[in-house]
Order: sequence, then C-alpha cells, then structure tokens
Amino acid sequence: MSLFEQISNDIKSAMLAHETVKLAALRGVKKEFLEAKTSKNANGELDDETAVKILRKMVKQRKESAAIFQQQNRADLAENELSEAGFIEAYLPKQPDAGEIEAEVREIIAQTGAEGMKDMGKVMGAASKKMAGKVDGKTLSDIVKKLLA
Repeated sequence: MSLFEQISNDIKSAMLAHETVKLAALRGVKKEFLEAKTSKNANGELDDETAVKILRKMVKQRKESAAIFQQQNRADLAENELSEAGFIEAYLPKQPDAGEIEAEVREIIAQTGAEGMKDMGKVMGAASKKMAGKVDGKTLSDIVKKLLA
C-alpha cells in the first residue's frame, strides 16, 4: 500500500473516531499529495520517495510554526502544530541514529578528500545524494559542520 492510500484510509479512520487534530493533519497531507500528483511533471503518479519529501517538509513547517507561536505566547496554537507534526511524523521512515549518520559522513569526507569548512559544500552535496530521504538536511548539516571543524 502506498503512502497516499494509507493516508486516505487513515483519514476515514480519524473521521470515524472523531479525532479532529489528526484529521486536520491528514487532510493537509492528502492535499499536498494531490497537488504533487497533478503537477506538470508528475504524470498523475506519486512515488513514496516524493511523498516522504513532502512529509518531511510538512513536519518542518509545523515545528517552525510552533516555535513562532511559542515566542508569541500562544501555547494553544503551538500545541496544535506540534500535535499535527507528530501525526505526520508517524508516516516517515525511521531516521538512522547520529552514530550511523556520522559514520557515513566520515566515509564521504574520506572519499572527497575534504579538509575543512571550505569543503563543506562538496561534502554536503555527496552526503545529501547518498542519504536522500533518510536524514533531514539540518541534522546532516550539523554533523558535517561538527566533523569538518
């Protein structure tokens, strides 16, 4: 079952269970999926890799919104955003732990011959390709900076 089909089924379940926050989050996901499916280069298809990228983007947006709401003392809105992010994260594949990511990045640094921060772009490019869909960009960037410093 594809992610799109799984989301559609879970929307029905959330409706029957009257889970309003989960329903809102899943409807938002389905909307993004439908937009991606009907875009010019999609040919009416949505593969799981693209779906995972969309989900990661949505989780990141929700967390950023929650941080802004917390700065503005709107804990109620921040809590709602974090709840939605949690429901969306459940559909993402498990991220490797920091040790595994660090080992991969060390290997990439050795392959590219990177020697310092000036080579960060080269390392990030290779690491992003190798770990696409497995690790979010911020985590990867932080680990690369730590190892190159």
